[in-house]
Amino acid sequence: MKQRAPIPAAVLVPLVVHADHASVLLTKRTDHLHHHPGQISFPGGRVEKGDASAVETALRETEEEIGLHSRHVELLGALPDYLTGTGFRVTPVVGLVMPPFELKLDAFEVAEAFEVPLSHFLDPANHEEHSIMHEGRLRRFHAMPYEGYFIWGATAGIIMSLYRVLRVEDGRGV
Repeated sequence: MKQRAPIPAAVLVPLVVHADHASVLLTKRTDHLHHHPGQISFPGGRVEKGDASAVETALRETEEEIGLHSRHVELLGALPDYLTGTGFRVTPVVGLVMPPFELKLDAFEVAEAFEVPLSHFLDPANHEEHSIMHEGRLRRFHAMPYEGYFIWGATAGIIMSLYRVLRVEDGRGV
């Protein structure tokens, strides 16, 4: 059987810079969506034909899903692509978001937007590893629960990539 090429997608990893701390802006997907219903995610989606780059996809999708305009985002770069078990190749684009800004959620796609302190994700005590049997294969995945939110899968994997980059930059290694 021929392997299908992964579907290109991009997300914005929005780091909100407050006066006393930084946080990560996440969304909770609505329960009726076909892909990843009810899960915690970054704003983003499939690359469309008119998108010139992953950055353009991430910014376009972010504005469509949560109403955050690109003028509020200072791009820092991209993390390594993340391959999902559902066939997507996701490019995580990291950007600083400076308050004040106002969100306008697309009620069809996004049930909620919320922030988690970046320090929560940078503390290894909050990193969990889980495994499940899926289609006859043992799959391992990261999880980082926070105040009733179960952050796992691709979102937690992308956060782990950010964690590794930040740990290397501060000299602590991975």
